[in-house]
Amino acid sequence: MIIVYLFLLLCIFVCLVCKTRRYLHMLQQNLYNENNRYLKWVFRNAKLFWDLDLAACFLSLIGLLVVYDIEKFAIILVLVLSGLFLFLTYAWRNRLAEDQNKKPLVVTKRVSRLIVTISILYLIPTCLLLWQNGNPQFVWGMFTILTIMIVLNPFIVFVANIINYPIERGVYHFYKHKAQSKLKSMPSLKIIGITGSYGKTSSKNILSDILNIKYNALPSPRNLNTYNGLIMTINNDLTKFNDIFIAEMGAYVKGEIRGLCKLVRPKYGILTRIGTAHLETFGSEQNIIDGKFELIESLPSDGFAVLNGDDPKQVSYQLKNKVKVIWIGIDNPDVDVRAMHIRCSNRGTEFDVKFPGDDKEYHFETRLLGDHNVYNILAGLAFGYEFDIPISDLQQAVKGVRPVEHRLELKRLGNFYQIDDAYNSNPVGAENACKVLGMMPGVKVVVTPGMIELGEKEDQYNKKFGEQIAHVADYAILIGKHKTKPIREGLLSQGFEKNRIIVLNDVRDAYPFIGRLAADGEVYALFENDLPDTYNE
Repeated sequence: MIIVYLFLLLCIFVCLVCKTRRYLHMLQQNLYNENNRYLKWVFRNAKLFWDLDLAACFLSLIGLLVVYDIEKFAIILVLVLSGLFLFLTYAWRNRLAEDQNKKPLVVTKRVSRLIVTISILYLIPTCLLLWQNGNPQFVWGMFTILTIMIVLNPFIVFVANIINYPIERGVYHFYKHKAQSKLKSMPSLKIIGITGSYGKTSSKNILSDILNIKYNALPSPRNLNTYNGLIMTINNDLTKFNDIFIAEMGAYVKGEIRGLCKLVRPKYGILTRIGTAHLETFGSEQNIIDGKFELIESLPSDGFAVLNGDDPKQVSYQLKNKVKVIWIGIDNPDVDVRAMHIRCSNRGTEFDVKFPGDDKEYHFETRLLGDHNVYNILAGLAFGYEFDIPISDLQQAVKGVRPVEHRLELKRLGNFYQIDDAYNSNPVGAENACKVLGMMPGVKVVVTPGMIELGEKEDQYNKKFGEQIAHVADYAILIGKHKTKPIREGLLSQGFEKNRIIVLNDVRDAYPFIGRLAADGEVYALFENDLPDTYNE
């Protein structure tokens, strides 16, 4: 009998590994439950774990009753449960294989510590089970408890995170102190903070490319824009050879940017466009505006800030400090650094720029697409001008700026052109992407699952997005039937033909359709947004 029990334990263990990996990944993606993000995700996606697992739990409970009366049925029940857990493992492995993860689980030291804690939590009933293997009622009771813990695996991961919290806080404060000490030892280092609702990463990378023509600038890598990300960058990547450190700062609630500024103490700042990104977590548009301006209001009086003169939210804001402000813009003629005569094609963008105190217009060319990238370049030019980089060098630097991956990245894909804007989407970015698509020749296609994390205005923005698509696209491929209903409504309200709206469940199914269109001529396909790993329809 012990061998049969051990076989069931093995089946449970294999299933547990698959489930735990999934929820550890989501815990990591949700910043280890910062602002209860992980718990919110779990309750929004309850159907992912309250499915066949419940069947295993009920069978265990039935088994507990059965063995009290007819012990000979226990072996049959164990075999049935073993088969069920093997099936669950197969289902979970398929689910993991189907996930299109942009950010895979990174087994950091913190994740390793969580794995140890989770293992201990599951080992307690397992050890008791093995210790009392001669008592069938006790054994089956332990199996039932273990099965219930598997059903509640998302919450076991959460409990492990709570247990490890004191350890993680100690680790955090150690590395935070180390990072701050390192910054203090580099008094000549220029520190630039970048925040905003949209375009932070693009602005950071563009600024780095421009400044590196003269200086040795280090941008925070990828999307490491949290406390831990910036601490890790400072401790691991910043060296005495760096002249400039560019810190991207992300936030989900008011007060986070102020905390990041206390960590890195920037002297200079860039505020990209302010919009409704993360409205759900900020709570209101005013909280978003106040939260983003925490960067600018943390700057010293001998520094300067670059603000967008075409953003009414920035123009109307009353600053609470005396920091110097350099305004950039396209439409507003009263800004300090202005772009004019913008021309976009499938080769990139050309435009002219006027600098403060100089009536001459200087011509710039870039491989990047869209007005929003022109704004990002203007911010970089404002810094280059203030940091005494010759305009001829700035022109060369802009020409060499590298396209940012998955952010309006134009590339040849098979027999059609893909405009890859799949990293994320927001109302301003989606509108800019539609404008770029409209400038392209040939057949135009938009592939999108819509926008998320826009709170109560989400459907409204997605409907407007559909209206914008209708004015530039020949075909609309919507990923996910339920989520894209507002986009479909927006399309139809503008007279878009129903037979040109294609609804699919998987973005990968869009490629064969686009390929067939490309057989008859040139096709440009805009891939707008790729829902994050934490989202499921």
